[in-house]
Amino acid sequence: MWKAYHSVSTIAEALALLDEHRSAARIVAGGTDLIIEMERGQRPQLNVLIDITRVPGLDQISLDGDRIVLGPLVTHNHVVASKLIRERALPLAQASWEVGAPQIRNRATVAGNLITASPANDTITPLIAMEAEVTLVSLAGERTIKLADFYSGFRQTVLRPEELLRAIRIPPLNDDQRGLFLKLGLRRAQAISVVDAAVIVGLDASGFVSDARIALGSVAATIARSSAAERFLLGAPLSPAVIAEAGRLASKSATPIDDLRGSAEYRSEMVKTLVVRALRQLASGASIDNIPSKPPMLWGADQGLVKRKLPAAIAHQPDTPIKSRVNGVNVCIDTGQHKSLLHWLRDEVKLPGTKEGCAEGECGACTVFLDDVAVMSCMVHAPRAHGAEILTVEGLQCGEELHPIQQAFIDHAAVQCGYCTPGFLMAGAKLLDEIESPDTEQINYSISGNLCRCTGYYKIVEAFRQAARMNAGLEQG
Repeated sequence: MWKAYHSVSTIAEALALLDEHRSAARIVAGGTDLIIEMERGQRPQLNVLIDITRVPGLDQISLDGDRIVLGPLVTHNHVVASKLIRERALPLAQASWEVGAPQIRNRATVAGNLITASPANDTITPLIAMEAEVTLVSLAGERTIKLADFYSGFRQTVLRPEELLRAIRIPPLNDDQRGLFLKLGLRRAQAISVVDAAVIVGLDASGFVSDARIALGSVAATIARSSAAERFLLGAPLSPAVIAEAGRLASKSATPIDDLRGSAEYRSEMVKTLVVRALRQLASGASIDNIPSKPPMLWGADQGLVKRKLPAAIAHQPDTPIKSRVNGVNVCIDTGQHKSLLHWLRDEVKLPGTKEGCAEGECGACTVFLDDVAVMSCMVHAPRAHGAEILTVEGLQCGEELHPIQQAFIDHAAVQCGYCTPGFLMAGAKLLDEIESPDTEQINYSISGNLCRCTGYYKIVEAFRQAARMNAGLEQG
């Protein structure tokens, strides 16, 4: 799929490679969309990948003057866990929580979500509503532009081949502003937006709207602002009549797309529904942070932050050995560099426990721990294993003793065909590492990225509950 894979240790090295290879190269920050597109033959021009995932400092969320700043390695789970984001940019946290499943949110970055440029990408909508900016850098210098100006068409941006998205800069909501993100999908988890909306209002001391921003996703080629509804809201109270008219204007101004997920007519009606629902919640003044207080992240003690810096850059050619530590054993393999981590583990390391169910991050059967972080291995490039610690389902057992989640699956007959089981076991083991006694809601969230076609999940959830009791020392295996 690619001719060369460069793992860099500095941004300067990445920029030099981009300047050299231009349109033939692409940055890998999460790579969750990129690897799937390349395997499908959708990126024939790409033959050089530049991996920045082990450059320290790029995964930080900070407050710089009057802007919240996200680095290019900030993942969706980083955003969900950020107190600063949840307090001052809640719509972005809510949108990030809606992306994929824990294993995907551990890998997929907000910067990558912006660059992929799909109008259904959840985080673009709130960032445009919050009037965010992006800083783009190259060897020639840097430029900062409004995110709304970053998009030139469907899946098209103004990012130049030699540029890297260095930062996302967000004006935080002030004490007079409220905002939220709402999404309509066809299922509760792992759903692509049929329609999504980010709504922000500012209220003056009399309760009249002093600022209104409504951004709509998955209704047009790019994220659309509803200027008619915004203008109508200014100076008005958030009364039922005003809210209803704002919803009507938002629907009227939208020109929705028509595809398999929903007709244009349906999308138009749902625009009105989401805008009205958002304004009603904002008018009520009630708490609208619907993210669990302690959501399962499945990301280990380092919370998904870059801790394993590469001592030096390395260029993986077709015959460059991948040196890794898998299940506590050092391996050095000079084949399979062009594969996904999933196929490298199965074909080259000869560990078939990790399964391929969908090859696009939908089923979770390929879940492994990469540097202690649960990821979908079908969405990771094999050279990322170089210098990394990897744990597969074969490594869960400690000596003769089964892991509590393994024992619980046996005790509760939580296995039928067994194909999905490795992914569930890996998710369960990481959940128990993170939360000693998870409740049912946390268990359900932890396996939202794992599909089972046999059990109906009842036995699986029962096994998770027993494993939690065993983990807390309340029950013997």
